[in-house]
Amino acid sequence: MDGFLLHLQNEQKEALIKEEPGLHVYSNRDVDMILNVELEDTKERILDTPTDRPSIQYENLGDLEIRANRSVLSACKQSSIVTPFGQRTNKFVIQFKTGTEPIAETVKVECEDETMEDEIIRRAQPVKKCSLLIHGSKPEPGCRFMFDRIEDKFNSLENRIRRHTSAFLSSGQHKEPVDPTVASQKSVFAVGMICCDGEGHLNEKSVLLQSSVEHSGGQRVRLELEKVSQYSIFLGQVVGIVGNNPSGHCLVASNVADSIPLLASSDYDLKPSKRQALDEMSLSDSQSPTVSELSMIMAAGPFTTADNLLFEPLTELLAYATRKQPQLLILLGPFVDSEHPEKATFDRSFDEVFHQEIIRRLRDYVEYMGSSTRVLLVPSIRDANHDFVFPQPPFDIDPTELKDKITSLTNPGLFDANEITVGCCSVDVLKHISGEEISRNPKDGSSGDRLSRLATHIIRQRSFYPLYPPTEGVPLDFSIAPEALNIPAIPQILITPSDLASFVKVLSLESGETKDGAKCLCVNPGRLAKGIGGCTFVELNYNGSPDTAHASIIRI
Repeated sequence: MDGFLLHLQNEQKEALIKEEPGLHVYSNRDVDMILNVELEDTKERILDTPTDRPSIQYENLGDLEIRANRSVLSACKQSSIVTPFGQRTNKFVIQFKTGTEPIAETVKVECEDETMEDEIIRRAQPVKKCSLLIHGSKPEPGCRFMFDRIEDKFNSLENRIRRHTSAFLSSGQHKEPVDPTVASQKSVFAVGMICCDGEGHLNEKSVLLQSSVEHSGGQRVRLELEKVSQYSIFLGQVVGIVGNNPSGHCLVASNVADSIPLLASSDYDLKPSKRQALDEMSLSDSQSPTVSELSMIMAAGPFTTADNLLFEPLTELLAYATRKQPQLLILLGPFVDSEHPEKATFDRSFDEVFHQEIIRRLRDYVEYMGSSTRVLLVPSIRDANHDFVFPQPPFDIDPTELKDKITSLTNPGLFDANEITVGCCSVDVLKHISGEEISRNPKDGSSGDRLSRLATHIIRQRSFYPLYPPTEGVPLDFSIAPEALNIPAIPQILITPSDLASFVKVLSLESGETKDGAKCLCVNPGRLAKGIGGCTFVELNYNGSPDTAHASIIRI
């Protein structure tokens, strides 16, 4: 009802403006300026640009939008509306830090800490441009979905089992796989997918192994794990089993191999048709960034608190980014959250909200920062303005708005930034695996790091979403680009936003017969907004390898 009343008010206001061409419409901030009222948000803000550039204050981006659009989502009301987020006292506090050297001091943005001369000097310093290369281009915007057939599901799962079988054989560490459903007193090796013998959660008594059509005709056999001292399994996981099947009805496992040899990311070479080069003009030697060095800020939605649609957390994140000047800003959805309590209280379409509240803020941000900064957007299945399907195509944004600085990826997506391979997926796969996993710890009582184990499953399974059947609410569609879920090689950085505790961890994966395997830096930035308050984001400086990277988890 409130949205309808606001719609009528807007219509009356626009009709009045047409009748009186010279009429000026004052905003709340205009009135405050006339009355010389000191605003609360001017006490703590990032300094503006030098006078020879467009003056844009990201605390006031909403005001610029509302004056252009006369929208009901009036960010100009921030000067008069007091929100719990705006009243918080601790801002930009570092909660966790990796590395021996801090990447940044705890930031408390106060105008008196910097003078305009300092700001001009800081912005005059050259910042190395970030080179960007996107791997893969599917699914594409506008693709048809909801045509998922049983045949598509079967072929996708069968191909996963076959790829794992080939990888086990290529490693030279395992025998030729056999049919696990055939009775055998000897120890055999079989490869298959973990399944459940009924509906509900997996448990030790309900584990089945489904082998490939080639080896068993796709039949399943009960899997007994009592003799295995340590394991961690979940539905959809493809594993290698060493054991015997005395009766032909139950495979008694003695060892579970859940990790297969992976290529290093330096060997990752896709076909030219699968690559989208965004930097066709090569950088000169003076501007070329140092190989394997990258500064970035990454955050995951929601980008506004649950009690309003002012997008205050996003505004303050951009203000922080203008101060820190990262080469790359990675934002993962949801941007227009379909689960927001007030999603139906405005008189604009979801697409209009996305472009006016998100894209315009980002466009102003990149114009302010210049050519040194790039922005990457990864959609979410919770985005109300986007296709509800997974894998998910990128946002279809007008190229004139992008200006070669704002790029949208598929979900999940892979890209190279300064020759550093980064993988990202906005679906909460860590939480989903956590809800389905069963495990047994070693007899010595060491349980290990559970969050690291959950993240390692993604790399070991070579899949951004190895769980099958998917968790309720995940629109997994095998008819569109099932290869988009594959991870061909280990990325240096893996971004997996989750509702679980935020973390930055180095994952070590054994390679071949040695324990000196590849490493991957896994990052869960948390959520930028949670409830009516702010939450966390991550600032990262990558210097050559995951072990030498410096990262901070910061509460906004």
